[in-house]
Amino acid sequence: MHLRVLGSAAGGGFPQWNCNCSNCDGLRRGSLRARARTQSSIAVSANGRDWLLVNASPDILQQIRATPQLQPARAVRDSGIAAVLLMDAQIDHVTGLLMLRERQSPLPLLATHEVLSDLGAGFPITRILSHYCGVQPQPIPHDGSAFGAPGLEGLEIRAVALSSKPPPYSPFRGAPRPGDNIGIVLRNPATGARAFYAPGLGEVTPELQALMAGCDVVLVDGTFWRADEMQSLGLSEKSAADMGHLPQSGPGGMLEHLRRLPARTRKLLIHINNTNPILVEDSAERALLDELGIEVAHDGMDIPL
Repeated sequence: MHLRVLGSAAGGGFPQWNCNCSNCDGLRRGSLRARARTQSSIAVSANGRDWLLVNASPDILQQIRATPQLQPARAVRDSGIAAVLLMDAQIDHVTGLLMLRERQSPLPLLATHEVLSDLGAGFPITRILSHYCGVQPQPIPHDGSAFGAPGLEGLEIRAVALSSKPPPYSPFRGAPRPGDNIGIVLRNPATGARAFYAPGLGEVTPELQALMAGCDVVLVDGTFWRADEMQSLGLSEKSAADMGHLPQSGPGGMLEHLRRLPARTRKLLIHINNTNPILVEDSAERALLDELGIEVAHDGMDIPL
């Protein structure tokens, strides 16, 4: 099974278009060791030809250009993207659907009932696309039961509800529902290898810790290093928790949970905000991650399973 990181940044990408924090300014000037990143998305395939796009970033066209496997050119109009699975209804995870409107058949769209409801009303992408290629919505369970994706044989998926928040435009922003945000377990039936993907994560419960411990690869929320990261830089009045994210550092932070995982588990951070010091490859924070055996995902990274 093939897993490719298409985009590894949080909303806005890196550098963010309107941001002049030390990270974004340093990357533009070439004064720090870092690489540009597009907004988070991965693609998964069992055969290397037909792909499940997990989240449709606003940067999807750039990501397709950088990934020849997604444009196999078997016909005048073609795509390796067989279906799309959405983790949530956040703008930076769904806006790319609009860029797929030239598809010549309805797009299979896998998401929870809660996400599909937000995309049919508050941000009506599915209604907009009905005037173009159309979509085939496939509601998915978030109780851990297995399901498949149309046109993608040999790929087993399980979804679990996470503690996080729906988008700011959702009427349920202040009253999150199970299914507003999910993590997924991808299993290779041929080898039994499992990967857990959760770019938005506000809390690691004991049940989730046990699930991650049973996986060969975990690719999880790396948005903020500190709980008050945006506040301390004067960029927002909101904390990481206010935005539905678990910071890496501090008591109960992501690093504590990742350190408890078995040594055999490959640990990666994704959905990294432009302010996060782990983007700087020679930073003290990056050195700590290296010491702990925790990787920072980057665009174009291939993760075999």
